[in-house]
Amino acid sequence: MKRPQLLLLLLFAACSSMHQSRSSAILSQPFGTSQSGQPATLWTLSHGKTQVDVTDHGATLVAVRTPDRAGFVEDVILGFDDVSGYESGNNQYFGCTTGRVCNRIAQGEFTLDDYDYVLAKNNAPNHLHGGGPRSFDKVHWQSEVRADNNAGPSIRFTYLSKDGEEGYPGAMQVQVTYTLLADDQLQIDYEAQTDKRTLVNLTNHAYWNLGGAGAATVLDHTLQVDADSYTPTDNTMIPTGKVESVIATPLDFRKAKPLGLRINQLTNTPTIGYDHNLVLNGTAGTMRHAAVLHHQGSGRSLTIETTEPAIQVYTGNFLFGQTGKGGKSYANRSAVCLETQHYPDAVHHENFPSTVLNVGEVFQSSTRMAFAAN
Repeated sequence: MKRPQLLLLLLFAACSSMHQSRSSAILSQPFGTSQSGQPATLWTLSHGKTQVDVTDHGATLVAVRTPDRAGFVEDVILGFDDVSGYESGNNQYFGCTTGRVCNRIAQGEFTLDDYDYVLAKNNAPNHLHGGGPRSFDKVHWQSEVRADNNAGPSIRFTYLSKDGEEGYPGAMQVQVTYTLLADDQLQIDYEAQTDKRTLVNLTNHAYWNLGGAGAATVLDHTLQVDADSYTPTDNTMIPTGKVESVIATPLDFRKAKPLGLRINQLTNTPTIGYDHNLVLNGTAGTMRHAAVLHHQGSGRSLTIETTEPAIQVYTGNFLFGQTGKGGKSYANRSAVCLETQHYPDAVHHENFPSTVLNVGEVFQSSTRMAFAAN
């Protein structure tokens, strides 16, 4: 790769109460060329003690570097060193923007306005994470460095998904904005508009290991989720339509518990571990506490707030030891995804929060992640 070039340097912002200063910046560098011949770019956002890398291939979160309790900085999400890794069979949606509809749609089909739509069955017999070659994780997004954003260094990615792309109706304009806020917080904001009624359900699919990407396991992390209920599924991971209590199940994370404590109760089930949609408490559409992931060994913690109604907890049950950034191996259950979202297969369940986007409406969603060490 070529030497990084400084695109933007925001000079020191004073912290009035502590009389300290923090620098923030955005740098860019080439990130390889896709199989279609499209050059990819990697941006590094710096603010406070945290750095994040993002790329225009899949509007993907590539790296998050944050210190442990001793000040040692480590990258805490799984990914690859260039775009070729993200186009390889080793990629399992690492860090990408997932859509048009994240998670599953039963039988790869739905009916809207009396018209039947057929989608890719890329997770047979169902549709998963937006489908095939034009799902959001696989396409090139336009980028905009947001020098006028006083909140912190920010990159906005935009993509126009054409009418009929991956089987979905309507031309949909999508924006995903990554902003590295003060106090080591990363916020992801989503917007979408359409010219025909369609479906939308967007999330980020980062795989977290707060001990450092490539650590052997994530089962030594504790997780707390503000969720009293979940959506049970059938044998193909499609919700039954019921919403049930987490009490007396391995899904009860209302108080922090190690991920490894009860995961073996799920090993011989269709999920092969944790891969469940937990229904968040509080009012969807308002920013509220969702979850805390903590790693005692490093002292690092990740606190998630979101406007979304639910969160998918997935413990990397299909990771197989593929090689990622810096030659590190990603072992089975060595990372956890915490995907803020609407419920899976909502289009087939009237009692679920709707994923239908109407003409003239603006879909908006925000998720904030705060990093700390103690």
